[in-house]
Amino acid sequence: MATESASRERATSSRYRTIVSERLRFTISFEEPDEEGWIVARVVEVPGAISQGRTRGEARENVIDALRLMLSPEGDAPSGTDESVELELQAIA
Repeated sequence: MATESASRERATSSRYRTIVSERLRFTISFEEPDEEGWIVARVVEVPGAISQGRTRGEARENVIDALRLMLSPEGDAPSGTDESVELELQAIA
C-alpha cells in the first residue's frame, strides 16, 4: 500500500511541477585580497553573482549562496515551469 500511495503522490505532484535534472557549469573567479584582506569571488557567467570572504573557501561558499539566491524562484508556489538543477562550479585563479 505504501507503494500505491507514493505512486499517487507522484502523479498528483507531477500535475503541478515538472522536474528536469541538468548539469550547469559555472566558473568562479577570485581576486587577490584587498588591503583589508577580503577576497572577492564572482561567477563569470552570471553578472551580479558576486560575494566576498576572508578566505578563498569562505568567498566560494558565499558566492555559491549568492548564485543560488539569484537562480531561486521568487515565490514558494509551485508552477508548471519549476525545474530542479544541479550546479557544478569550477574555481579559477
